[in-house]
Parts: sequence; C-alpha cells; structure tokens
Amino acid sequence: MRTTVDLIVPQPGIAVDILSEASGLPKGRIKDAMAKGACWWTLKGKQVRLRKAKREAKAGTRLQLYYDARVLAREPEAPELLEDKGRYSVWFKPHGLLAQGSQWGDHCSLLRLAEVQLNRPCHLIHRLDADAAGLMMIAHDTKAAGALSQHFSGRTMTKHYLARVCGLLDARHQRISTPIDGKEASTCITTLSVDEASNTSLIEVDIDTGRKHQIRRHLAGIGHPIVADRLYGTPASVPLQLLACYLAFDCPLTRARVEFQLPERLQSSIMSE
Repeated sequence: MRTTVDLIVPQPGIAVDILSEASGLPKGRIKDAMAKGACWWTLKGKQVRLRKAKREAKAGTRLQLYYDARVLAREPEAPELLEDKGRYSVWFKPHGLLAQGSQWGDHCSLLRLAEVQLNRPCHLIHRLDADAAGLMMIAHDTKAAGALSQHFSGRTMTKHYLARVCGLLDARHQRISTPIDGKEASTCITTLSVDEASNTSLIEVDIDTGRKHQIRRHLAGIGHPIVADRLYGTPASVPLQLLACYLAFDCPLTRARVEFQLPERLQSSIMSE
C-alpha cells in the first residue's frame, strides 16, 4: 500500500490527527511512519522530517506524508561502530543498508541508525552502494563534514575495495579508464586469487574517481561483472560481492595520517565463496 499526502494546514491541529484524516490511515500507522522518517513539515522555512506525533501544526504549515507499507516494514541489519573519533566516526555498513534515507523514510539508513545510536548529529561524507558493504565515515558537525568531504571529492583519499568477480581474471595493476556518463573515471584492479571450481576471481580494486557504480560498471565492461550484481551482471543467492575494506588520508582536523582497515572477521565472512 502506497499513499502520499501533501497539504497546507488550514487551521491549527495535532499533526498525527491531521495526517490520519487526510490519508485515511489509522493514527498508529501514521505514528510509525513518523518514527521511521516518512513524514515532513515546514520548520523555520525548511522541510524537515516530523517524528513526534503530538506536535502541533500551525495554520499555513505544509505537511507531507510518503507512506509505503513495504518500505516501512523493512528491518535493516544493524551497522557496526568501528571507531569513534569524536568529530567523525567509522562504521561497517552491511549489505542492503542505505547510506541515507529518502522521502519514504530513513529507518533503513546508516545515517539515521548512527544518529540514534550515538545521540549526536550525523552528516554524510561519502556514499557506498546500498548493495555493497564495508567502511563508511560519518561526520558529527558541519565543519568536519565539509573538510572530510573534500578529501573524497578531491582525490586525496586512498580507497581500497575487494570484489569477487565472475570468470577467471588475471590482472596485475590493470587500469580501466573508460569514461562514465561522459566523465573521466579511473579504476585499478589486481587479482588476489582465482577459484576454478566456482569460476570466480577475488580482486583488489583501487579507484581515483568516484562515479556512480564506477567499480560495478568498469568490471562488467571488461566481461567480469561482480558476483550477484543484479544491475550489471546476474542476480545470485548471495549479496553483491563488493566490499569497501580500506581508507587512508591526511586528516584535515588533526593534521595526522590516519587509516582504517576493515577487520578480518568481516572481510572473510563476506568475501568467501
């Protein structure tokens, strides 16, 4: 069931009551949608998520509801906090977890789950495909977010991935430079091992640019799509075999070199065939 509501409040009232009447949905479902980030309202001139059912909406306030029963019923796998650096934190994002939410909710996003767990503001620094898993960083103030984001966009961040691809691939620092969506894109791959029984190869991937689905598209483009890539290869019973495993950079906040490696226990459990 999918329902949307977009209205200007004609007279003051309790938000949950107004949305329930406008949508025809029980108040209990509206409260659940609010808690999961599917309701929005105007606050200080901005549209932000409305989470508290008993909030009073003044006349002239814009209320929005994006209700999708299937989305709200999802139960995401919890992320794991690996390191808390104060102004930013480092997490393991499991397969299927979004980096951030959408208008239909944010309860299945790393950003929201981190915010709840740490009880601190959380700001997105970079993205990782929902189908992929691995290391992600989150900032806890706007200045830290801006400074760290520049490292990702300015190509001063070292990023390593592991991927299991279809077929037997023999690559030694092979660079793929096929443009993506008309923009420069650079991916370097090295084979770590091959498995003839499963006809797959485990490779290390380094990227200098961060185009949308860059690794997936480049590997599919050379005839070795990532195992379980439903977009550029063939769906499978396992999650997408792509893992962000290493980050290193000169921290703009501390001026020190920092690096983060995904623990072996997470690498082995995800990348084993």
